[in-house]
Amino acid sequence: RHRHKEKWATTAPRIPATRLALHHFDMNYSLHLKELWPSVRVGLLCEQKYGALLNNFSGVDHVTQELEVLNATDFISEASQKAQLLQCGATAKETGRGESMCQEGSGEGRTVMHAESVMHTETSTQRHASISSNIKCYTFPRGDITRFRPARPDMLGLLDYYLMDAASLLPVLALNVQPDDFVLDLCAAPGGKTLALLQTGVCGHLTANDVSMSRTKRLHQILRSYVPKEIRETVSVTSCDGRDWEQVEGGTFHKVLVDVPCTTDRHSVMEQDNNIFHKRRTKERQMLPMLQLQLLMAGILATKPGGEVVYSTCSLSPLQNEYVIERAIEIAETEFNISIRVEDLSHFRMLFQGTFSFFSDCRLGELVLPHLTANFGPMYFCKLCRM
Repeated sequence: RHRHKEKWATTAPRIPATRLALHHFDMNYSLHLKELWPSVRVGLLCEQKYGALLNNFSGVDHVTQELEVLNATDFISEASQKAQLLQCGATAKETGRGESMCQEGSGEGRTVMHAESVMHTETSTQRHASISSNIKCYTFPRGDITRFRPARPDMLGLLDYYLMDAASLLPVLALNVQPDDFVLDLCAAPGGKTLALLQTGVCGHLTANDVSMSRTKRLHQILRSYVPKEIRETVSVTSCDGRDWEQVEGGTFHKVLVDVPCTTDRHSVMEQDNNIFHKRRTKERQMLPMLQLQLLMAGILATKPGGEVVYSTCSLSPLQNEYVIERAIEIAETEFNISIRVEDLSHFRMLFQGTFSFFSDCRLGELVLPHLTANFGPMYFCKLCRM
């Protein structure tokens, strides 16, 4: 007589997007990273480490001294010096080998051996020549969790440095911009990588594009805060859908950076706002690899023959990383008759292992893993050459 029905909630309890993201990563990355996942997971859930990208357009001498007193070092300068030592060692080794062969051989055979030696030396030199000494970024040593002070303006109102995940500079360094290159940053906002490209001081022309008008405003704000007016006026800021870029300006750039929208793994496990793991964004998240593929294809088609593209994400997901690269290479060949060569970036692992933790089992490209002692990343990057 006193029985009653239990009242059921009309809606299921809301699970925070951050928890959904972590559950998704536990399911997938534990299979991909295996025994490395527990330490990477801890890194993702702890405070991110930053680097201070020095603004060459501001007076930075006193800033350099200030940071060095705090025991911060320019990790790019250190890698550049390491690369030079490796080049010198390789050149000396090849020269010695060439001389030895010359003494043993004679005539035509000697010429061929010497040519091979020179070619090998040049290849070795080129392999380590992609570290721009013009870009300066200070980081604290492994295990040091000191925070940088906020950036300050100089007498002209330009801020002295830009705080960013130092691993975000690796795709820019991999792009290896040369004097007078026409460069496209296809998904440029909020502007850290665009600013780094300008710090090289060698771009013949830089186009910075982002589909979002609000994010493009943020890009303009960054440029105004860090770059003198006469330099800003050489940058074309556009707000096009990057997927349609080939229709706007195809085959015109020497270098293209394609830093695509992704699951932004660190943000997804730490922040509720604008989280792609919100239930209402499920479809958008599922479509990410397709969007990334379309943007990469647009980047390839925007590049001149012989030009180079660097693809990057801040995700650990192979579906958003290697699989996108493999599919783009296939489509370029079958649908556009374009041959793509994947560049070997393994020397980045050697040059930057003192600053970052790298995943050694990437099939294509390189991947920086978050780690408590060096809590940068995740950052995936892969370099392609359009033949």
